Formats: sequence, structure tokens, C-alpha cells
Amino acid sequence: MKTIFLTLALTVFCQILLAQTVYMEEYKQKWANARDFTMELAEAMPEEFYDFKPTEEQMTFKEQLLHIMGNMSWLTSSYLGGKKIEADLKKTDYTKEELLELLRQGFANGAEAVDNFPLDQLEDKVEFFAGPMSKRQILVLMNDHVVHHRGQIIVYARLKGIKPPRFRGW
Repeated sequence: MKTIFLTLALTVFCQILLAQTVYMEEYKQKWANARDFTMELAEAMPEEFYDFKPTEEQMTFKEQLLHIMGNMSWLTSSYLGGKKIEADLKKTDYTKEELLELLRQGFANGAEAVDNFPLDQLEDKVEFFAGPMSKRQILVLMNDHVVHHRGQIIVYARLKGIKPPRFRGW
């Protein structure tokens, strides 16, 4: 009976570990696609339109990029054991190339944190302003936040006659 229980426990443990490993590998692919899609969109928008915003209440294209990068940096460094990018998020005179480099760093730091993330911490709970969340939920939030704001800047680009890159969300 003890052998059956141990075999069953080991089988369940292996299935959980496999599921976590598959989840992280899929997440890494999704993060790389988010990076590529977002970077291509940021590169496609001419620098002369980086201060464009469709309405007075909205952020400019440039501010959207800074916001995306700042959120990645905050979530990565605060909850996932990654590095924080030291950048002035209120600065308004970044060039397009400077912003692209900050965005590249943000995505690279996110990828590095995911690459080094211990699988056994996925379900660890952290205090978050919206209530306790698992670190797995923080990973999902980090991607969702990029997708949300990228959707906004796709509209900005279209309003300026720029065709966005081909979608890839997998």
C-alpha cells in the first residue's frame, strides 16, 4: 500500500512539474512574440508622430511606450526577481531610438526573469494593490498589460495611416 501511495504521489508531482514546465515554455514563446510585435509597431511609427495622441485625455504614443516599459520593469523587478530599468518615465524628450532601446531592455529583462524563474514559485502568493495574486497571475498580468496598451497604439498608428505589423498573439 505504501508503494502504491508513493508511486501515485510521484506521478502527480511529475504531472504538475510537467504542466508548469509546459506553461513556462509557452509563456516564453508568447513573450517573444509580444516583444517582436510591439517593437515592430514602435519602429513602424515615424518619430514625428511619437507625440501624437488621439484625444487630450490620452497618453501620447511615446508615453504609451514608456508606460508599457515601466510596467514591465515594475512587475519584473517587484514580483519576478528580475532587474529594474532605471529610466525617467516622466521625461518627455526621449528620441525614438532611445525609447526603442528602453523597450528592448524592458522586454529583455522580462525574458531573463522568466528564463530564471523557479517553477516551484508559480503559485506563491504576493501582495498586490488589487489583492493577493500568485506569481503566475503576475506573469499573465505583465503580458495582458502589454497587449492592452499595444492595442491602443495600433489605433494611434492607424490614425496616422501606418499599417501595423501582422498580428501574432500566440
